[in-house]
Amino acid sequence: MIVCNIKINKKLILKTILCIMFLIVLSIAVAAIYNILNKMENKDNNLINDTIPSNDIATLTKENYTNILKEVHENLNTYIGQKISFSGYVYRVNDFTDDEFVLARDMDIGNKQTLIVGFLCSHDNAKNYSTYSWVKIIGEITKGTYQGQEIPIVKINEIEKIEKPENANVTMPEDAYVPTAVIY
Repeated sequence: MIVCNIKINKKLILKTILCIMFLIVLSIAVAAIYNILNKMENKDNNLINDTIPSNDIATLTKENYTNILKEVHENLNTYIGQKISFSGYVYRVNDFTDDEFVLARDMDIGNKQTLIVGFLCSHDNAKNYSTYSWVKIIGEITKGTYQGQEIPIVKINEIEKIEKPENANVTMPEDAYVPTAVIY
């Protein structure tokens, strides 16, 4: 018969358990911080990968229309010279010249209500396009004034008539929209 006499040191066991628990919590915290930083880096990389060189033509879509419209109006100097392509309907007000119109879209604001939003455009043959006719343009963002305010004006290089697309309305700009140096 073999008899073993083991003496258990309760303080040592407690310290060991606490150290192990501390290491587990520390590992979880480090992993969480790493994941957060990695996701932030991926978001930054996605934004960088989504940008286009400023000499390319940026295409506005129904999904990004109001975000870009808002960004260009708020930071006009950043976007001067940017080539842009988008579609909308011709909209005029009384104080426009013969070579001006807004290339507009209807923005849903809730309760089945809409607002007309768009870029003021300039084209030598603008008067040849009737109000509310749909067109697609390629142009360049320039700086101009309207009613004493500095605004972007798209100088149209190419224009063509199109049919009104289905579900042509756009949504309000997102609060989470993160602008870049060029339109994407």
